[in-house]
Amino acid sequence: MRDQTAELLSWYDTHARVMPWRVGPSERKKGIRPNPYHVWMSEIMLQQTTVKAVKDYFVKFIRLWPTVQDLAAAEDADVMAAWAGLGYYARARNLLKCARVVVADYGGEFPADHAELLKLPGIGPYTAAAVSAIAFDLPETVLDGNVERVMARKHNVQTPLPTAKPELMTLAESYTPNERPGDYAQAVMDLGATICTPKNPACGICAWRDDCQGRLAGTAAELPRKLPKKAKPIRLGIAYVARREDGAWLLETRPEKGLLGGMLGWPGSEWNEDPSLNPPLDLEWSELREEARHTFTHFHLRLKIMVGWAPSDAKPTMGHFIPHTEFAPSALPTVMRKVFDLAHVTLRPD
Repeated sequence: MRDQTAELLSWYDTHARVMPWRVGPSERKKGIRPNPYHVWMSEIMLQQTTVKAVKDYFVKFIRLWPTVQDLAAAEDADVMAAWAGLGYYARARNLLKCARVVVADYGGEFPADHAELLKLPGIGPYTAAAVSAIAFDLPETVLDGNVERVMARKHNVQTPLPTAKPELMTLAESYTPNERPGDYAQAVMDLGATICTPKNPACGICAWRDDCQGRLAGTAAELPRKLPKKAKPIRLGIAYVARREDGAWLLETRPEKGLLGGMLGWPGSEWNEDPSLNPPLDLEWSELREEARHTFTHFHLRLKIMVGWAPSDAKPTMGHFIPHTEFAPSALPTVMRKVFDLAHVTLRPD
């Protein structure tokens, strides 16, 4: 296994992807070490999100909060607004919680130890392994979707996911070296992302093609196998978009717990099979023809949009009015931005 690890590292030295948070092989050879804050930030953002989507957000966050101390001192609303559009908003809340714990309990220095990293908010086994290996060069094994696919194909594993996870972890551990474990972790993920791709893997140029059991058996493109997914249910909801005569918008900060927790949004109903009418103001509401549609991890959402003009002395039962000069649609999470995009044309001032 170690010879094959060396082959992959040699491939990585030439073909490593360039990313704003990464210290590449040539830089490492010059003694430049990864910044643990950057590694941690990128790994949190990359959870269930593509590299392409994350790059600009990472650059923005590092520009706004260059150190973990800066992030820990940031206003919650500012961080949530900067995260808007990236999705899975619990990550943003945990980002703040973790930064504050690192500053308060660890003197602003991320721990290197895998077990210690697991104690931090928002850090699970994969993220702890990635930070420990990439930032501190400790021999921890990373197992993300890319690595699962590489291992399943290399060893022709027919057991479907998620049942196969323990088997794939054991295989991945067998390749993890004591020397350059951080580079190896990134190399195997790069191999999965650029060569051993979900569709049409480029087996002909793969560093591991000669010993790939899936390629030899002609099953590589079919792996990893997965258990059938359950159909996502549909939930319904109502969003109320009100604007005051002076141009202010009625918005609310959603509860900390639950979907979109702590994010800015429009007052509305619960999301279920039969949402009840519960307008935040007693005024003449109009229903838009179009509804906002969005897909979350476990369900599809369809939001009916109600719009209306509010008098200057309106006192809402939910949310508060924000002057139009202080409201940035970009601070809204994606589903709420979809509502705005449909509603704002109707609520333009004369």
